[in-house]
Amino acid sequence: MSAVQNRKEDKQPHRTNLYFDIPSTPWPIVYSPDYNITFLGLEKLHPFDSGKWGKIVNFLKEEKMINDETIVRAREAQEDDLLVVHSKRYLNKLKWSFIVATITEIMPVAFLPNFIIQRKVLRPFRTQTGGTIMAGKLAIERGWAINLGGGFHHCSSDQGGGFCAYADITLAIKGNGHERDFMDDNRVYIMDAFNRYIYPGDGYAKRAIKWKIELEWDTEDSEYLAKVEAHVAKALHEVTPDIIVYNAGTDILDGDQLGGLAVSPQGIIKRDEVIFKAARIHKIPILMVTSGGYQRSTARIIADSILNLHHLHLIDQRLI
Repeated sequence: MSAVQNRKEDKQPHRTNLYFDIPSTPWPIVYSPDYNITFLGLEKLHPFDSGKWGKIVNFLKEEKMINDETIVRAREAQEDDLLVVHSKRYLNKLKWSFIVATITEIMPVAFLPNFIIQRKVLRPFRTQTGGTIMAGKLAIERGWAINLGGGFHHCSSDQGGGFCAYADITLAIKGNGHERDFMDDNRVYIMDAFNRYIYPGDGYAKRAIKWKIELEWDTEDSEYLAKVEAHVAKALHEVTPDIIVYNAGTDILDGDQLGGLAVSPQGIIKRDEVIFKAARIHKIPILMVTSGGYQRSTARIIADSILNLHHLHLIDQRLI
């Protein structure tokens, strides 16, 4: 979770074409069918479900919460939008298939022509990145927003990794990854609850975390939720942010081969409830991104969590 406080003008203004007026009718839920990644079955070589975003939408449609007209269609982030944070040098590196293969951790990608990689892999990432930027503006305007994709927290301004090619969180705020980008920026307060033993083990990036909640292997619901609720309350008494960026990963789920924790689906739903309740109590706009999670059940859990937030009136089409 990142909080942004004490808003100031940068010496050199950054601009994105993704800040435009969006009608007030739709929910501030951002999505595009272009989020989903399918290419020759190679996406199945990574444990991440690269079609989970479409599944979330389908579940929400089945429950009659949304339809195509009541959510915001994400637009692809173009080069000018990405240059707000990324260097031209880094964006040029993504024109090499080997680099993208390293970032996505799917090595056969290295042998594909880059024009295919751009269309089948990077375009979905760019569209999700555009969705996060758009959702950031919506959160400020409407009190909350959810990008059903995004949360590429392993990517910084000049380095991708961990299935993250663009620094969407940094782009959303600034207009391991975002932690490196905000190392010396006192306007950003980073709170992170994480398994202390797992990837990426980036000690340098951890120095930017203002409030660490370091967890042990196989931490279960009761301990996890108690720590999150207590520490969030304390952090929000320490700072009064302009916006909360909530990286709502589901890799804490019991059985996740990369997360190493043991939180139940109900625990994840309760965690999201805790964060949104805190934002409501303190009247802070909140932007949620769905981030990591490496089991096929995560789409259903995320959809159930959003439905729960709606049932509790923590999200609605108009909240402010």
